[in-house]
Amino acid sequence: MKRYRLCFLGFGNVGRALARLLVAKSQELRERYEIEWEITGVATRRMGWRASGEAIDVANTDQIPSKNGFHEWLATARPDVLFETTSLNPETGQPAIDYLKASLQSGAHTITANKAPIVYAYDELNEISKANGKSFLFEATVLDSAPVFSLFRETLPGVKVRGFSGVFNSTTNVILESMEAGRTFAEGVKMAQELGVAETDPTHDVEGWDSIMKICAIARVILRTPLLPSDVRREGIRGLDPDTVQAARAEGRPFKLLSRATVNMDGSVSASVRPEQIGTGDPFSSVRGTSLAIHFELDTIPGLTVVSHRPNLQSTAYGLLADFINATRYQER
Repeated sequence: MKRYRLCFLGFGNVGRALARLLVAKSQELRERYEIEWEITGVATRRMGWRASGEAIDVANTDQIPSKNGFHEWLATARPDVLFETTSLNPETGQPAIDYLKASLQSGAHTITANKAPIVYAYDELNEISKANGKSFLFEATVLDSAPVFSLFRETLPGVKVRGFSGVFNSTTNVILESMEAGRTFAEGVKMAQELGVAETDPTHDVEGWDSIMKICAIARVILRTPLLPSDVRREGIRGLDPDTVQAARAEGRPFKLLSRATVNMDGSVSASVRPEQIGTGDPFSSVRGTSLAIHFELDTIPGLTVVSHRPNLQSTAYGLLADFINATRYQER
């Protein structure tokens, strides 16, 4: 029975949901996977770098010793597994990239819900993980808990991806459906915020940047093609007015913010994020509310669609938990 030392770099809503899920799944982890765990470090901008050489109680972070910066925190906590859920920096991916590098180099399995490091530093992080015999996993970055990266890593060997499309952003779904019901754009934003899927500043969502980062992450890992945000044609949903959105719904062809990527004959990738009308036969016609989906076009399978139905914080936390379990299984192989 292995007892793993866990660290949380970022301890907001997702981190706290993961801590609760670990407690709820403790017996199953012991009995089915022979995993026991304890938390030795937690860090956020507000609380600082809290760590101990022994197990800590994250419900009483003020009682945990504070360390002087990331490297002292990491050296004190000595994690076997580090979960990184810090804020997205869509321009550079920093400082998360440096944190992830140091975590892998210290000998920890490293798991992230942050898309930007995949976009800007996947190859380097993957090489560091291999060199240190540790896993670098990131299933929660695209569809929360629904399998995307592990789908190809584990169950679809030898398949060639010709392209993919997706509904990647819950906030825009909620806003567009609110406008279909006669509300304004601002009222739709407020509804998304009340549901907990939109930030106080929803710019990254409504302008398409969140979706772009997901396209680039999938292209980098699954298509093995470097694709930067600047390479993706982008159009957000701010240009849509309620009358246009309502007319599209009445026509039976509602708007969605769609992400698309196509592998060209020369191996390059063309990609876009923009509002499109969806017909009844489209793979995304039933994707409503906060649900997310991705559709792959493959050489051996005409089409494969994965849908995450109304994901929540626990769904995202499960993506991180699944990566934790899989990291321990890969180590045993």
